[in-house]
Amino acid sequence: MESKIVSECPLHGVGVRPDYLVGRRLEQVVASWHLYDSEAPSGPLDVWLIDSEAVSTRITTGSDWCLIVEASAPFAGYDMAESGRVEVAPVSDESSFADCLGETVLAVGEETIPDSGRIALEITFDSGRVRCETWSGDLRLSSK
Repeated sequence: MESKIVSECPLHGVGVRPDYLVGRRLEQVVASWHLYDSEAPSGPLDVWLIDSEAVSTRITTGSDWCLIVEASAPFAGYDMAESGRVEVAPVSDESSFADCLGETVLAVGEETIPDSGRIALEITFDSGRVRCETWSGDLRLSSK
């Protein structure tokens, strides 16, 4: 996956170029989950990568199924009444980024499609790669 000029999402724009992460150490990962009754969350809604420069990079999906990458601090969780709540908290063991905490980002690659913009982001560390992608409107994280 090569980093190249990103085609722009019609609804959300191009976002930030995540190349600035290269050379920075991943210090912390924060995520948000939708919780409803006693059901286990299926995956994060948002992920924030906090690097050695204290910059927070938010990765999430857009309403048109693009992958949004922006510089943004984690927000507080909130209640959605009968629809459940969104919880925001630091993560470690349960994240695809768990093995990469404390490591330096070696490379960043993006995958785009015309008329939709970014659909995937792959971040390379010494211990492997983490792929962030949009899948049917959901954020999916996987490590390789």
